[in-house]
Amino acid sequence: MNSLSAFCAERVERLGMAPDGPAKSDNLDRPILFRAETEDAGASSLVDFLSRSPWYPNLSGEQKARVKNDCFDRSYHAGSTVCHRGDPADHWLAVVDGIIKVDSASSAGRAVTFAGVPAGSWFGEGAVLKAEPRPYSVVAVRDSRLAFVPRSTFLWLLDHSSQFSRYVIDQLNARCGYYVGLVHNLRLHEASARVAFCLAEMFNQQLYPATDKILGLAQEEIGRLSGLSRQNTNRALRELADARLIAVEYGAIQILDLDALRRFAHVGD
Repeated sequence: MNSLSAFCAERVERLGMAPDGPAKSDNLDRPILFRAETEDAGASSLVDFLSRSPWYPNLSGEQKARVKNDCFDRSYHAGSTVCHRGDPADHWLAVVDGIIKVDSASSAGRAVTFAGVPAGSWFGEGAVLKAEPRPYSVVAVRDSRLAFVPRSTFLWLLDHSSQFSRYVIDQLNARCGYYVGLVHNLRLHEASARVAFCLAEMFNQQLYPATDKILGLAQEEIGRLSGLSRQNTNRALRELADARLIAVEYGAIQILDLDALRRFAHVGD
């Protein structure tokens, strides 16, 4: 019995669940969506987006005015590059609508995806703080709109708002925790637990607070996030669906039990 089978058996016994048939798990080669309980109500204006950002309401009137004056947004078609690896990190970024991936590729063409970033999320603070060339590329996975806060404004907020500074510290801490957990998971766990970890982390409330959004990621990107081949990613998704942790339907994957998915991702830790 592998770790997922053992986990499911313990879960069935604890919850008194009937061991009925597996969740639907076909169409795994199509683009995958992560569906939460509430769907996106539509595109937001940049000002509305800022007002919903967790750090913005805590700013003073002067600080809000500067952010609104300096911040701007741009739209990108699916597959378009927002920032190239090696570009100056001149802006702090956020996904207003859509979803992007943070990735890199070797000179030989081998690619790795570091993160999928859904709508409602801010990212790139580390590169902005270090004032070094951006060590990754940012690519729109589907049609997306991004917000840009200039580095000078970002640093000014750090100097003038202790609450903003606290938010950035929490972001860096959460991101560091994610990558420590990712390395641990990739080196010690089997494929299904690795995919479970990457799926569950898409709902990290500090880094990705908009869990009521529909997020599009191809199976290939899930494989890159979890360090797996396409075949092994396909098998892992089927296993998680058979365990009723997720349900894979036409063009969508629904998280059925996020708490259980998180627990399984850390079985044996």
